[in-house]
Amino acid sequence: MKLAYKTLLDVYSEIQNFQTEGRSYCIDYAKKGLQRQVRAYFQEAKWLHHKQIPTIEEYMPVGLENAGSLLLIVMAFTGIQDFVTKDYLDWIFSDPAPKMVNAMSIVGRVMNDIAYHKSDKRRSGCIVASAVECYIKQFGVTEEEAINELTKPVVDAWKDANEECLHTSIPRPLITRVLYLVRVNHEMYLEGDGFTQATLLKDLIASLAINPLPL
Repeated sequence: MKLAYKTLLDVYSEIQNFQTEGRSYCIDYAKKGLQRQVRAYFQEAKWLHHKQIPTIEEYMPVGLENAGSLLLIVMAFTGIQDFVTKDYLDWIFSDPAPKMVNAMSIVGRVMNDIAYHKSDKRRSGCIVASAVECYIKQFGVTEEEAINELTKPVVDAWKDANEECLHTSIPRPLITRVLYLVRVNHEMYLEGDGFTQATLLKDLIASLAINPLPL
């Protein structure tokens, strides 16, 4: 984890050298997002080391952090030089989190955890705390019941995302980029763990990049 963290910080430092003068602060926010994500990974590593399955209330704040939403949104914003100011970057890190940012984290984390729970990787014995395991252990329910309950916040997250699209002070090009990231999370894990099983996304990527529908 230390090696990956140091390597990414070096990459961000290189990017910072190419930023427009006076806008290098964008990468500072990316580093902030990375730090929060690594701290969440470290907490998960401790749970794994101690063979501990936390309660769903303990797990979700950590799970939402390691979903990587803050870091991904900052990097998406960084590419739009004309719109991004410190105020909009501060918006990403607001407490409580903006509805759109929180929606991205929930959709990514919960759908990822459901897909992971069903995956061959988990069945092979690599067990880490996920929302599904936490919910089953805490409430003594079946896998199906846990997944049904955990799907509800995903539905609510989409409602929040749609609401923020209609009622927000964030410029349309920025809020749309976050919405696209929410969509990516949804599609990534809709049919399984598309992050680690890239073949699940093969047809989707081909339909977008290789054989797109004519306009």
